Amino acid sequence: MRYFITFSYNGTDFHGSQSQPNGNTVQAEMEAAFATILRQPVPLTFAGRTDAGVHAEKMVAHFDIEKAVPANFGARLNNLLPPSIAVSNLRPVRDDAHARFDATARTYRYRITTRKDPFLYITHTRVAPGLDFEAMNKAAALLLGKQDFASFCRVHTDVKTTICDVREAKWVRESETEYSFVITADRFLRNMVRAVVGTFFEVGRGHMPPEAMTDVINAHHRSSAGHSAPAEGLSLVEIIYPQNIYQP
Repeated sequence: MRYFITFSYNGTDFHGSQSQPNGNTVQAEMEAAFATILRQPVPLTFAGRTDAGVHAEKMVAHFDIEKAVPANFGARLNNLLPPSIAVSNLRPVRDDAHARFDATARTYRYRITTRKDPFLYITHTRVAPGLDFEAMNKAAALLLGKQDFASFCRVHTDVKTTICDVREAKWVRESETEYSFVITADRFLRNMVRAVVGTFFEVGRGHMPPEAMTDVINAHHRSSAGHSAPAEGLSLVEIIYPQNIYQP
């Protein structure tokens, strides 16, 4: 049987989401909990990967097992997992359903704050007041549609294409001192959202006009975009799948 498992995590203390030789990861913690409960190794296939320090309010992974999981499996996982990881849902899916390749859309949110706050520093990036959000939203509108986003992709990344279909991109005022950038696309490249946000900061500080975002995109080279924004403000918040992949 194949299942989709939905979970969230605070990425502050992890060296990314997926297993790697050095450093603790979300995948390593989860697979260890699976092995403890099921008494066998159970590989997880994530819907995507997040870098060190990046969070996920909703991540999905699939796994295969010979028989149905126990009714209290999710609760038992939560008892074993560290406080920074929480399982919210388990759902049986078709045997060919894939957490990564069947996703039709993903949404990220990048949060910033203009004041020092001891309760926000883990999930928000602190920036100096005075960013021009009207100009940043003009630049954001230029991201919409199916385009080549190589300028925002980490170099030496092994991907077949750097074309993404961006369906939503906008800055939203959350409070007097808090703002967030929301972006939805069919797929994202490594480091793409942080590179986009770093470029917005250049626009917001008046270092480049909003319309220059088109030139950055058309350059198809990472050096044309701004520096990557810090990891702590970024969170994966939604993943959408077609309903027909789920078992009745």
